[in-house]
Amino acid sequence: MSDDLLSRHDVLLADLDGTLYRGPDPVPGAADAVVAAAERGVGTAYVTNNASRSAADVAHHLAELGFPAGVDDVRTSAQAAASLLGEQLPSGASVLVVGTSALVDEVRAQGLQVLSDAEGADAVVQGHSPETGWRQLAEAVVAIRGGALWVASNIDRTLPTERGALPGNGSMVQAVQNAAGGAPQVAGKPAARLLREAQGSATHPLVVGDRLDTDIEGGHSLGAPSLLVLTGVADAAELLGAPVEQRPTYIGADMSALFRHPDELLPGPRAGWRAERSADGLVLSGDGAGSPEPALDALRVLVAVAWDGGAAPSGVRADGAAAEAALAELGLTAG
Repeated sequence: MSDDLLSRHDVLLADLDGTLYRGPDPVPGAADAVVAAAERGVGTAYVTNNASRSAADVAHHLAELGFPAGVDDVRTSAQAAASLLGEQLPSGASVLVVGTSALVDEVRAQGLQVLSDAEGADAVVQGHSPETGWRQLAEAVVAIRGGALWVASNIDRTLPTERGALPGNGSMVQAVQNAAGGAPQVAGKPAARLLREAQGSATHPLVVGDRLDTDIEGGHSLGAPSLLVLTGVADAAELLGAPVEQRPTYIGADMSALFRHPDELLPGPRAGWRAERSADGLVLSGDGAGSPEPALDALRVLVAVAWDGGAAPSGVRADGAAAEAALAELGLTAG
């Protein structure tokens, strides 16, 4: 077996939207990579912060797109939020659910009663639903002010859609927090709970995702290495300024990075490129000669310098035509 990144892990904890698919369409090559991993004995646990769909619906969608996915392979933040409630509430306790029927079903599966208003609520659980409006948020505020336990499935500020980033569950949670005060317990990424539940009995997980503030920070919370794929939310500029807790172990273009040697994916020096700090940010020079992916190797070089102490760079500029082309491909410009 080759000494590639995959060979060092026994399960992939993979994010979905932006990592494996974009809306109704698979990310090119993602299904082939997951199938190839399974053929080598490395399964994939599909881990989603989106609490609006059931595990069965998610598994069905994945299977339609060519991923080897069954219901037991999927772990949603709705499941994690419901289990978090079940650990803290007695059987039959009443929960005000702000979310979809998928979240309602998970709460009921824990032996808890579901309410639609604040009266008598022992707890509030909040997950994404496109139908959430002022009345539901107001009932949540009243219940929380009355002492109800508060659990959020996740706190993603935005939700990726075909129309761009739209308000996510975290934005709705913030609205409740503005009025009620306090903060919820969080079941989904970046908290470790959801990833830990998905990990099961595996001992060498790799967290794979496209968002720094959920997937990669979640890897840090779990104490597991992470692979950032540049097929979704995170871009080069965000990566350069990432705080310590949001810095990935590995950087790859897409899921095909699983089949490359880990050293090729680490931030650090690369032949053909040089980066250094200057008074106005970072300077990239060189030509990337011999690199199979020159722009990404330039990014790995830049990231290593940007993260090596000091303030986040204010901008990046090129020294030479090859460096200018690499920065243009990465979407990085001076300032």
